[in-house]
Amino acid sequence: MEAYRTLAGGGEAVATYEIQKSKFIAHSLHVETEEAARDFILAMKKKYYDARHNCSAYILGERADKAKSNDDGEPGGTAGNPILEAMKKRGLTDACVVVTRYFGGIKLGAGGLIRAYGHTAGLGIEAAGLLEMRPFVPLEVTVSYDLLAPLEHYLRSETIRTEEPAYAEAVTLHLLLPPTEIEARSAELIDRTAGRAQLHAGAPRRIPCPVEKDREE
Repeated sequence: MEAYRTLAGGGEAVATYEIQKSKFIAHSLHVETEEAARDFILAMKKKYYDARHNCSAYILGERADKAKSNDDGEPGGTAGNPILEAMKKRGLTDACVVVTRYFGGIKLGAGGLIRAYGHTAGLGIEAAGLLEMRPFVPLEVTVSYDLLAPLEHYLRSETIRTEEPAYAEAVTLHLLLPPTEIEARSAELIDRTAGRAQLHAGAPRRIPCPVEKDREE
């Protein structure tokens, strides 16, 4: 199971950029299906019906193996592809970006369009924020209550990710560990409890982790 990056959820994000009297507006959204991407693109075209161009790109799938871009009337390769490349540069998937252009009367040329669409798409992505979906293995650690305090101190000192514990006759701590750490951490837990801890590892699952904003080079 590999990690991948996507846009943070919570609705669409917006960013604007102006150059040579042309105004570019980027809208970005986390999507998980082609239908959702198409619906988002159509919604932006309806919202900005008076704009000359509503160019778009989306990437889908855990392996980012579904991608499509659209120049929407701009010269071929000057709009949709730069948007797509801005997404690929940041390793994104399950994401859709639409860049609307209001033409200001001054032609930018092919190179200018490529730079403007790519830059605006990058601004839209940064406005949304990024999440990295990282694989973690859930590990249940069941111990008697006399071992709880020292184990909690250990988990805090090692900054190990945890979920809510379950309290019964014994306490079960729910840890989330990177797959590469499961063997070593399990050995440490057994050692720290003198073999009294009962461990049970579950199936790996991805957990969303915030990513610092990428900067344009």
